[in-house]
Amino acid sequence: MQNEPTTSRDRRDLIVYFILAYAISWSIGIPLALGKQGLIPAFLPPWTHYLVAFGPLLAALLVTGISRGRVGLRELGSRMIRWRVGPIWWIAALSPLLIGLVVVVILNRMMGAGVTLASLGDVSFLPPLGIVALALWILTFGIGEEAGWRGFALPRLQKEHTALTATSLLAGLWALWHLPQFFYLFDPAIAVGWAIGLYAGAIVFTWLYNSADGSILIVAVWHGCFNFMSASDAGNGILAAVVSTLVMIWAVIVVVVFKPRNLAHGERQVV
Repeated sequence: MQNEPTTSRDRRDLIVYFILAYAISWSIGIPLALGKQGLIPAFLPPWTHYLVAFGPLLAALLVTGISRGRVGLRELGSRMIRWRVGPIWWIAALSPLLIGLVVVVILNRMMGAGVTLASLGDVSFLPPLGIVALALWILTFGIGEEAGWRGFALPRLQKEHTALTATSLLAGLWALWHLPQFFYLFDPAIAVGWAIGLYAGAIVFTWLYNSADGSILIVAVWHGCFNFMSASDAGNGILAAVVSTLVMIWAVIVVVVFKPRNLAHGERQVV
């Protein structure tokens, strides 16, 4: 086993990782979907939706622990709490929140939308949380997802592919991972626009991850801030549409300016 080529081990680890990430998350997501559709008794409370987010994290920890032991877990953990990056990357991580707040001011003044921080805290399946919802998003679909998608999978895919190709492969698998949610949470009518937005977000994630020295924390904060601004019904969906459109523009700029090879000024991050 020690003489096995690294690329072969990485491919094996990636396959096992994706199987586990799907299995863990879908063990909750599929019962929620079937219960919502009335195909089985709804035995899981709806709030367990937020536990779906931890499938990628748990899969990353399990595969890393088995394949690379304590050294690998220590390395992965260090990237999950890597906060010592340039101030510009913290600004970038918080940018969905900062941009969203500017959009909120514009919506309120020009359209009388009445969007407040309290309304941004109205999340699915839970009581209104206000600003606490931001912490919820960062800890669940921020850390829970990004420790796996960007922390585990992306650097291994980037080992054999350009950053854009690795991002495209990952985005497809990441999108499919969400499938059960279209049967209990999302409106299937948004699928095409949602997929385009997710692909754009994946490009921005890669740019941020490669630029911020492989910091999972920075990417998780960006993810949480984006969900905080886009996942509530505040502004009757206008806020989410505006923020998502800006992310799409951002992704195009990243590809044009930084080029597909690294999608960043520096080299792409690999394990």
